[in-house]
Amino acid sequence: EVPYVESGGGSVQTGGSLTLSCSATSVIDFDYCWGWFRQAPGEECEGVAAIDFDRNAAYSDSVAGRFNITRDAVKRTVYLQMTALEPNDTGIYYCAAAPYRSAAHALGDSWRTWTSLWGQGTQVTVSE
Repeated sequence: EVPYVESGGGSVQTGGSLTLSCSATSVIDFDYCWGWFRQAPGEECEGVAAIDFDRNAAYSDSVAGRFNITRDAVKRTVYLQMTALEPNDTGIYYCAAAPYRSAAHALGDSWRTWTSLWGQGTQVTVSE
């Protein structure tokens, strides 16, 4: 069973905003580095944001300045605030956790390296 679940996706127009949530069960160590990944139609899954235990964050070039990743240890939830959304942001968004120390290093690794535990994701659709 995947120890986290994504929610918060939806359909918005260009320029709109959404906040995704990733809720973790008690099974997984919340101190792990957490990441958000995007699977666009016909594209390889890519990491878009990561946050480590010290709350250092890293972002892909495509979302830097528009997305913000945060973590709440009390709620055991990781958030991805997405603003100024563009049609290229359309895709299924997944969260994942892995024992990286550095968010920057973590985001540089392929999604295949992170973990074998992937949930259902949450769909984000951005229209013109």
